[in-house]
Amino acid sequence: MKENSQLDVKQILEKYDRESNYRINIGKWAWVVSFLGVALTLFHLYTGYFGTLPSQQQGAIHLGTALGIMFLLFPAKKGLQKKQKSVPWYDAVLAFTAIYVTYHKIIFFDSILQSRISGYGMVDTAISICGILLLLEATRRTVGIPIVIVASVAILYAVFGNHMPTQLLSHPGFAVDRIATDLWYKENGVFGTPIQISAKFIFLFLFFGVILVHTKIGQFFNDIALALTGRFTGGTAKTAVVASALQGMVSGSSVGNTVASGSFTIPMMKKSGFKPEFAAATEASTSTGGQIMPPIMGAAAFIMMEYLGVSYGTIMLAAIVPAALYFTGIFIGTHFEAKKIGVIGLPKAQLPVFKQLMLKDGYMLLPLFIIIGTIMVGFTPQRAALMGIFTAFIVSLIRKDTRMSFKKVFLVLEEGARVALPVIAAVGTAGIIAGVVSITGLGAKFAASIIALSGGILFFSLIFTMVACIILGMGLPTTANYVVTATIAAPVLINDFGVLPIAAHMFVFYFGIVADITPPVCLAAYAGAGIARANPFKSGVTAVKLAIAAFIIPYVFIYNPILLMQDITPVSIIISILTAIIGMTAVSSAVVGFFIRNSYSWERLILFFSGIMLIVPDILISIIGLALLMGIWYIQKQRKDDSGEMKARISI
Repeated sequence: MKENSQLDVKQILEKYDRESNYRINIGKWAWVVSFLGVALTLFHLYTGYFGTLPSQQQGAIHLGTALGIMFLLFPAKKGLQKKQKSVPWYDAVLAFTAIYVTYHKIIFFDSILQSRISGYGMVDTAISICGILLLLEATRRTVGIPIVIVASVAILYAVFGNHMPTQLLSHPGFAVDRIATDLWYKENGVFGTPIQISAKFIFLFLFFGVILVHTKIGQFFNDIALALTGRFTGGTAKTAVVASALQGMVSGSSVGNTVASGSFTIPMMKKSGFKPEFAAATEASTSTGGQIMPPIMGAAAFIMMEYLGVSYGTIMLAAIVPAALYFTGIFIGTHFEAKKIGVIGLPKAQLPVFKQLMLKDGYMLLPLFIIIGTIMVGFTPQRAALMGIFTAFIVSLIRKDTRMSFKKVFLVLEEGARVALPVIAAVGTAGIIAGVVSITGLGAKFAASIIALSGGILFFSLIFTMVACIILGMGLPTTANYVVTATIAAPVLINDFGVLPIAAHMFVFYFGIVADITPPVCLAAYAGAGIARANPFKSGVTAVKLAIAAFIIPYVFIYNPILLMQDITPVSIIISILTAIIGMTAVSSAVVGFFIRNSYSWERLILFFSGIMLIVPDILISIIGLALLMGIWYIQKQRKDDSGEMKARISI
C-alpha cells in the first residue's frame, strides 16, 4: 500500500511539476552529474564563507554548471526519461557547450570588460547567441515552455520593435548582435540581479531546506500540527493548514509542498468526511502560502530585498502579518466548512502528545531559530544561511535515523544542486525579459498604458496589475513572474501613484503566487486533486475561496501599509491585527456560507462586506464592519435551525 502511495505521488509530480521529469538511469554519466552537483554546492558553501567572486564570475559558475547538469538530467521531450538508459550524445554535447559558453566569461574576463568599450567581436556575438539559446532550451526542459515563449517574444520585440510586418526589413529594431551581447555580457540581462541573488543567497537557502528534509523535520511538523489541532472541529483540515504553514517556512515550491504534505493530509481529510475537492483545495492553498511565510520565503523574496535595497529582515518583518492573515483565513474557512457538514475532531487516543513531541524532537527547530535570530540581529542572509546549514547538519547527527554517513553527505550535496536547477533556469530566463525591458524602454510604455487604462485612478491600476500578475503566473514560475512584474508593473505603482515601494513589490509578489491556485491554470490545485481523486477545476475554485485573503490583503496594505509593519505604533498594529482577524472570520464565513448557522445569500453579502471593513486599518470603518457582523450574529442566533442543517458536535 505504501509503495502504491509513493508511486502515485511520483506520477503526480511528473504530471504537474516539470522539474520532476528527470532521467533516473543515466549509466556512467551519473558520476559526472554527481561531480558537477557536489562541486556546485561546495562552491557556494566556500564562497558563502570566504566571500563571493565578482558578480559576473560568480554568476557564470552558478549558471554554467547548472546548465551542464540540466542537459545531462532532463531529456528533450517529456516521457523520454523513462525510456532512455543513458545520456544521448547530443545532450552531452549541449551540456559541455553550455558550460563552456558561460565559463567563457571567466576565461576571457578582462578582454570582455575591454570589449564593452571597444565593441564585441564576432566570436563574442556567437558565444552570446549560443548561450541564450542554450539557456532557453534548458529552461524549457526544467521549467516549461510558457516562460520560454515570453522570453522569446521579448527578444523579438527588441529586434523588431513596434513596426508592422511590412516594415520590418526597412525599419528594424535593435540589431541582433547588440541584443545578444547586451543580454549575455552586461549586468541588465541574463547575469543581472536575479541570477546574482540566486548565486549569493537563494542557492544556500535551498540547500538549507534540503538538509532540513533529511532531519525528517517534515514529519515532525505534521505530528505537531496533528497534536495541536486534531481534536477540534474539522481537525484534519486544520492539521493540514498548520502543517503546510510550518513546512512552508523551509520550502518555497507550491506543487512540491502540496504533494509532500498532501500525501499525508488529504487522505486523512477525506476519511474524516471532507469532500475530495475541499481536501485538495485546503492542501493546495496552504502549500501555496508557503512562499509568503517567513523565515524562508519563496526565492523571489531574496530578489525583492536587492531591488528595494533593504535587509532580508525587513522583508521578513513586512511579510509576517499578511502571511498570518492568509493562513488564518484558510484555517477559519476549514472550521466553518466542518461546522456546516458536521465533521468532528479526532479521538484524543489517536493523536500524538504535544509535550512528548517537543521533548523528543523539539531540537529540530533550532536551525530555524538560528536563521531568524542571525538575520534579525543584522547578519547577511548569506551568513545566516551558512549558520543554519551548519546547525542543521549538527542536528542531523543527534538521531541515528538522520545521522549522515560520508555517502549520505555526498548525496545531500548533490541533491542541493538538483533542487536549485529550476530556480537557476527561471531567474536566468527572467533576466532576459528584464533586460529587454531595460534596453527597449518597454517599462515606460507599459506605465503609460496602465495610466491610460486606469484613468489615473490607483484602484483600477491595481486591478490591471493584479490581472497581469495572475496571467503571467499561469505560465511563469513565481520567481520569474516577480522579476518581470517588479521590473514593469511595480515602478508604475511607485512612481506614478506614490505607492510605498515595499507595498508595491509585495503586491505583485502576492498575485504572482496565487496564480498557482487560480483557475484555469492552477498547478498546485491540480496536484492536490490528483492525490484526492477530485475534479481539478472545482478544486481550483475552492482553493481560491479558501485563499480569499490573498486577494484582499494586498489591496489593504497598498492603501494602508500598517499591515506591512510600516509607520506603526504598538497600539495601531495590535488593533489592526485584531480587527483583521475578525474581518477574515467574517469573509471566510461568507465564502463558505456558514456563520453560526447556514447563511442566506443576503447574510453572506453583508458578512463579506463587514469583513472587508474590519480588515481595512481604519477605526471608524472597522467599527461599522463590527456592527454589521454582530447584527448578522444576532439574527442567526434568533433564527431556528434550518431544516436539514447539520451541526458539529465539537466546537473550537
